[in-house]
Amino acid sequence: MMMVVGGNSIGNVVDTTLTKVFVGGLAWETPKEAMRDHFHKYGEIVEAVIISDKLTGRSKGYGFVTFKDAEAARKACEDPAPIINRRRANCNLAALGAKRPKSASNTAAATNPSPPPPQTGDIMMHSHTIQ
Repeated sequence: MMMVVGGNSIGNVVDTTLTKVFVGGLAWETPKEAMRDHFHKYGEIVEAVIISDKLTGRSKGYGFVTFKDAEAARKACEDPAPIINRRRANCNLAALGAKRPKSASNTAAATNPSPPPPQTGDIMMHSHTIQ
């Protein structure tokens, strides 16, 4: 049995936690070769894929690059906003999830925070009024 842990193999299971990089913000016409060409300078690439819509075949504007070792993936993420195929993209370790720009709803929540939860001894108000 072969399984990869942090870029190492043991059995047929591969753990890409430290070796797989999420690449977002790609132009729809960006071919995987352009993404591979950008990232090969950081280390050996095991796989480079751009995710496409199953119905249309059109790029969804993001993909993944899996490196042979974790150090290469770390180096690839040092520039979180690389220019790929003449467009600014964004990248980070895939295990961390996609970094999304702050939306208007996030900004509203930051400027109008919810009140703090009641403290012990505070009177709780219910939906009905006692007279």
